[in-house]
Amino acid sequence: MFSELMNFLRACFRPRSDRHVHKGSDAGGRQDGLLWYKDSGQHANGEFSMAVVQANNLLEDQSQMESGNLSLHEAGPYGTFVGVYDGHGGPETSRYVNDHLFQHLKRFTSEQQSMSVDVIRKAFQATEEGVIAQVSKQWSMRPQIAAVGSCCLVGVICAGTLYIANLGDSRAVLGRVVKATGEVLSVQLSAEHNASIESVRQELRALHPDDPHIVVLKHNVWRVKGLIQVSRSIGDVYLKRAEFNREPLYAKFRLREPIKKPILSAEPSISVLQLQPQDQFIIFASDGLWEHLSNQEAVDIVQNHPRNGSARRLVKAALQEAAKKREMRYSDLKKIDRGVRRHFHDDITVIVVFLDSNLVSRASSTKCASLSVRGGGVNLRPNSLAPCTTPSDTGMA
Repeated sequence: MFSELMNFLRACFRPRSDRHVHKGSDAGGRQDGLLWYKDSGQHANGEFSMAVVQANNLLEDQSQMESGNLSLHEAGPYGTFVGVYDGHGGPETSRYVNDHLFQHLKRFTSEQQSMSVDVIRKAFQATEEGVIAQVSKQWSMRPQIAAVGSCCLVGVICAGTLYIANLGDSRAVLGRVVKATGEVLSVQLSAEHNASIESVRQELRALHPDDPHIVVLKHNVWRVKGLIQVSRSIGDVYLKRAEFNREPLYAKFRLREPIKKPILSAEPSISVLQLQPQDQFIIFASDGLWEHLSNQEAVDIVQNHPRNGSARRLVKAALQEAAKKREMRYSDLKKIDRGVRRHFHDDITVIVVFLDSNLVSRASSTKCASLSVRGGGVNLRPNSLAPCTTPSDTGMA
């Protein structure tokens, strides 16, 4: 059995000439095969590190690091914005979020002349409305676009305050020093919306008391309506509006009963934290990382090594765990091409944001150099959804 598996994998290995490393400047990140990384950079509140490894045929994870002015006015406020967008069913929605969410946030910050929970909530809502408008426009030609969606994890640091907003099952974890012992312990900052969590299933049943099939255990995995694991997302409009849950949408996505009210929500869970000197760093990552590493394991890896390359180190640790679970060598896993690689692990995005307490405590009006970095992947036109791919069960979050 094992020899047959290895023969199958060898057939999927890329020729050596296809594996490449972009050398030179690290300004926009580097590519090494399916791994994109930026080992170190400077944001308004300290240093950061980013890494993305692709597993799907088309990269469904998107991400961004923005630092500087968080509004459209020169007066600010200034700070740091982090976004991790884990797409499912295709890359279209996560790409749209990557192109629009931060711009919406800047617009609402300008209107209110400050950063707030309300600003972030409005930015999420405007992004969701934009996706729905795109699906409406393309429905007649590309109906399957209605079954594409994205988890959405956002962090904003402004004037010593950290805002964490989340839809879906990506996660933000803080590394915090315990003064008495010097240990750095993990603190999960984000609430997750995955049907595998009992409280999420209870919430769905309470919202849909007349639907005995609102959550279904399918192939030992809890799914909303037997279709999708996450209960909140951007997109996935086939589970939000009745007009998008009908032919010519694929039969496997169509419900027997018409949708009377949205099954999935685009309302983010938002938490606010006043940062303290003992708060060392925050790990933002898609669920591909957390499938293989616990919160504390991830914090220990960051804390016990140099800052440079922290995100890449976390990705490598997750891939090593993925290889171990399949009883294969990490070096062999790395040779498997995109698409086939999805059978071994998901796309993984990691952004480690280090916190310099002297910079964090500055007033939001203090100007700082602007920075904008996007996680690796094929660039698409900024104002359009990507070419449509057929949603698949393996692509679902």
